[in-house]
Amino acid sequence: MLISILIISKNLGRGKLLKTVPAEIADIAGTFTLILYGAEHSNDIETVAILDKEGDRYTFEPFAPEFKYIVKKGLPAKEAFEEASEFISWHNSFHRSQLRGIIDENGKLMGYELRPLYFPLAFGTGDIMDIDYRMRADKIAVIIRLKPFVQPMQL
Repeated sequence: MLISILIISKNLGRGKLLKTVPAEIADIAGTFTLILYGAEHSNDIETVAILDKEGDRYTFEPFAPEFKYIVKKGLPAKEAFEEASEFISWHNSFHRSQLRGIIDENGKLMGYELRPLYFPLAFGTGDIMDIDYRMRADKIAVIIRLKPFVQPMQL
């Protein structure tokens, strides 16, 4: 088991780490592939929506089993954003959403992340996830996990 953990950790560390920056709804234009991650059960707070800008050579791929997410291709910006907003806001501790642009080291926009921010009293903080984006050739691996201090609260 230790060997498996070491191999997974090594693979997650590969690739260029992309950054996220604040974004505005008005910035979203074009056609997107929408990735809806999480919301599997009534208390699944590990939920996020990723809007993958179509027409570039990069594809976002969650580092998770396929049953953890849904992919919808060819959505206009407005439709993708509305569906993403509805998807992330279902939990009863949802407070508001946070939109961030995902950029490479040159500042080129690769897509958007829409994540839920929860009422801080529910989980100790409003932002409960760590999400990394790592570029490997034409793929952008998305690694999503709860912040360590949030996990024990979910048991």
